[in-house]
Parts: sequence; structure tokens; C-alpha cells
Amino acid sequence: MLEKLKEKGIDELYGDRIAVGTSTCGIAAGALEVLEVLALDDTKNVVEVGCLGFCSAEPLVYVQENGKAALVYRNVKKIEEAKVLGWFYPWEFSPLKLEHPELEGYKEYPRLVEHPFYKKQVKIVLRNCGIIEPLNISQYVAMGGYYALQRVLEKEPEDVIEEVKKSGLRGRGGAGFPTGLKWEIAKKNEGKKYVICNADEGDPGAYMDRSVLEGDPFSVIEGMTIGAYAIGAELGFVYVRNEYPLAVERIEKAIEIAKKYGFLGKNIMNTDFSFDIHVVRGAGAFVCGEETALIASIEGYIGEPRIRPPYPAEKGLWGKPTVINNVETWANISPIILNGWKFFASLGTEKSKGTKVFSLVGKVKNSGLIEVPMGISLREVVEEIGMAENVKAVQTGGPTGGCVPKNLMDVAVDYEELTKLGSIMGSGGMVVLDNTTCMVDVAKYFLEFSKIESCGKCVPCRLGLAEMVDIIERITKGEGSLNDLEELERLADVVANTSLCGLGKTAPNPLLTTLRYFREEYEEHIRGRCPAGVCRALVKYRIVEDKCTGCGLCKLNCPAEAIEEVDEVYKIDDKKCIKCGSCFNVCKFEAVERL
Repeated sequence: MLEKLKEKGIDELYGDRIAVGTSTCGIAAGALEVLEVLALDDTKNVVEVGCLGFCSAEPLVYVQENGKAALVYRNVKKIEEAKVLGWFYPWEFSPLKLEHPELEGYKEYPRLVEHPFYKKQVKIVLRNCGIIEPLNISQYVAMGGYYALQRVLEKEPEDVIEEVKKSGLRGRGGAGFPTGLKWEIAKKNEGKKYVICNADEGDPGAYMDRSVLEGDPFSVIEGMTIGAYAIGAELGFVYVRNEYPLAVERIEKAIEIAKKYGFLGKNIMNTDFSFDIHVVRGAGAFVCGEETALIASIEGYIGEPRIRPPYPAEKGLWGKPTVINNVETWANISPIILNGWKFFASLGTEKSKGTKVFSLVGKVKNSGLIEVPMGISLREVVEEIGMAENVKAVQTGGPTGGCVPKNLMDVAVDYEELTKLGSIMGSGGMVVLDNTTCMVDVAKYFLEFSKIESCGKCVPCRLGLAEMVDIIERITKGEGSLNDLEELERLADVVANTSLCGLGKTAPNPLLTTLRYFREEYEEHIRGRCPAGVCRALVKYRIVEDKCTGCGLCKLNCPAEAIEEVDEVYKIDDKKCIKCGSCFNVCKFEAVERL
């Protein structure tokens, strides 16, 4: 059956078609409107695909003509004004050794893999995203899908676990625990077993899991099925937040399609192995990304962490051995089996193997989803892929990650090296900050996030974070003292070392790293000045009379009516001014000063 599906998928992938990226990022940029216009032409085969990663270039559309490579158009608002981004072969981003037709390239246009955004990427997890139709199982098979499962079903479960162990794959959800070892522990424990896909992605600015579920859901399903065979599980769960409606829709439909073709359910691929997957929708609690809180939520309890040990691999869902890996980890499994563990282990560093998917956002020219080898420098990612300028710091690891200053951006991106700087890998959020950013305000934002998302079960996290937020709030209002900095460090140490779960243990990271690398900004705030002009209580605006032309643009844009004309120039009434900065932003003559 695989060969028939493969043949059909190749015909579809390399035939005439126009593909529109309709993941959430594309839809937000107007992809559905573009799709509607293109679909008006009944002579064209117009299809929907996932995200090619380059979100700032959305909507992305590529045209595949029979016998030619795919020609990609960027920022497609009006079809007739679309600009070419480059061209690629459908198999070009895949690390798998695939049989494919010979296609003709385009001499007059650049190759997509030579574009700065793609040049340093190695796509394993994202190998099919933006290329195949997400729910087209024939195209998934044509790109190597389900051949790994076929191979696994001919092996002993212990051999599959050994292959994953040798690859060096570590959990991509943030903790970095060796995946094969987790499987081995679960396999050795007696009783009924379960596998879970953690898709409860809640980091601000992170969307790695969402994009994979939207663009290549079969890769996650196949990975989970292989894991289930390896440990002896017959039931699995995908725990995904309900705020991801498109991801939920596509994973649910993909599960049904996989069952229809015999890749899920009873007697998979005509063997004695049976396995099924259910989707559980989370209510959006950030703490449910922690594995024991996630388990509690699936069981119908409040999503609160539990004391470990025992770990889920020993005693997890309903007290049974349970393997929990996140979306990215599961999507790595099939390529490891197909290419062999040496292929995966050849990428990355000594302790951090393979690739890592990051959502590169913030003050960058090229924003989007990237997949790079472990060990690449943070500077390469930010400056060469993101093409960022005037970088001040990079916040890695989500809301509980740390801020790495510009002078330390040569650090290798892996679990150990980022930890040395006070940050973490996390699930893959990467926010670039520039010189207009107030680092005290950044620390306040992430502390407030962690305070709100804390489940409140343990005292250090519940009360410690609240106290830290109160102190840093005072500092941003100019009401702090130097003693507050010492108190913040003391509280951060207590919270990090005595909290029950990973949220509390890592929540102080944004504070500690900004205190470590940007302490002078805290001291400036205590002296009554915000250098970046972000903290409103510490900012004052005035109009320089000699520069004011009397154009009145500042007055027109002032929401508080705090600007009045006096002798043909304008002045700001400090009592009415709400310090929004509108006058500063709209003045074309640099007549408004921020003090």
C-alpha cells in the first residue's frame, strides 16, 4: 500500500499546482483572501499547505509547474504585484534520502536555500511544512512518511529504543531529558502504558508546535505510534490548547485519516500491534505544559504539578508508566529511524544532538520559524538569519528564560551553554530586543506573566513571584531603592530553589539575567530615569521652541488634549500629559524631547 500511496503523492507534488500557505500566520496575513481569488480560476489546481517558516514574508504562494521547480512568491496581497522570493525543489528541505523526479530550476531567479533566512537551516522536524498538503497522506508518504513505522514493526521494541538512545535525541520541550532513556524506563515498568504528545504551547511569541500540527500532523502521529510500539502502549493522547483551533482541527482529521489507511487503530499495517490516539483540549493554563500538571488535566483534575519522583515514565497517567514528549520530539522520530541514529548524532554538539526549532521574533527583519543545528551561535541566528540590527539582548527559552546580552551572543545554542549564561533552551522561543527596549520593563513583563500563570500550589512560587512583581513595579515608578535589588536577588534564589515545578524554578531567570547584565538600568530607574523612555512614570516630554514649526501634528495626535498652541509654537501641559509618547512619535522635526 505504501508504494501506491507514494506514487500518487509524487504525481500530486510534482504536477501542476499553486500552493498557498494557510497556517495561522498566513491566514493572519491575508492568505485566505489570496486563496479565494486564485480558486476562481477552475483551470488551476489550487491547494493549501502549511507554513514555510518565513512568517514576515506571508502570505507565501508557490507555483509548481509540471517538470519545473516550485517558484515562491512573497507578501502576496495582489496577485499581479507579487514578488518572487526564490525557487526550490519539494524534496530540497528534507534530510531523507528520497527518490524524486528530475525538475528544471529557474536561472533568472535565486534559489530559496540561498536566501539568508534559509541558508543555515537544516530541516528535520519542519521537513514537510509548507510543502505537502497537511491532510494529504499520499504526499506525506511520498516524502518518506510511514516507511519508518513499517521498518519498526519488523524490529524488536528494544532495538527501536536503542536506536533512539544512540541518536542522542533529547526532549525538545525544554528539560532536555534523553528521549531513549525515558522510553527505556517506561518499557521496563510493568502494567498498561500510555504515550502523550505535549502540545500545550503557551510561551508568548512561540508557535513551533502549532506550526507542525498545522503543517505536518502525520509526522507527530507516526512518531507517537513508533514510541507506543517501543514501550508497549495501546493508547495515546495529544494534549493541545483549545486556543489553537486550526491545529486541533488538523490533528483530529489526520488521526481519522491514519485510521482509515490502517496506520492507526487495530492491527496496524497488518500486524498484531494496535494503537489509538485521542485528542484532549486544554483550557490554556501555562502550567499544564509541565508534564505532571498535564497528566492531572487529562485525568480531569485541576492542572497542578505533582511531586517527583516517581516520574511519569514510572507512574504517570492513571498511575501507569507514561511517556510524555512534545510535538517537536515526536516529529524527530521517523527521520531518525529512516536515516539511522548516526545521521542525527552527526548534527549538533557533543551533548546536544540534532537540530532545534525556534520561533525567531521581535526586532528582526526576517521573523519566523527556523530549524538550525544545535551548536550554532546565537549571533548567527539573530544577525545572519534574522538580519537584526541594533541588538541589545536576546531572550531565549520563553517567559521563564533569560536575557543574553549582545556581547555574549557568540554563545553556542545548546542546553548547557545557555544555562551557563543564566538562560535556558526552553521549548524554542527566541525574542530579539533592541536599544529601544527597557530591560527592567522586560523583566517585569515576564515576572507578571509567571505570577498570573502560577497554579499557586506551592508557597514559594505563589507568594515569592507576587512579592517580586510588587518590588519591580515600584522600581519602574521611581519608588525603589538599592536595597530592593538585594531583596529581589534573595527572593529569586528562594523561588528558584524551593518551588515545586519547573515554572517556579525558572521564573526568576528574566530578573536574574537582567540584574546580572543590565544592573545599571535598574540603578537608573532608582535614580528616577528610564534610559529607554518606556516606563511612563519616569518619562517627561517637552517641545523645543526653536525646533517647533507650529505644524500642529503633535496636538492632533494627543489623546489627552495636553498640548496647546502658545505664540505660534506648541507646549505640553505636564498635568494633563499621560506620557503616551504620541507627540514624540509623530513629530517630523525632532522638536519633541523625551527626558
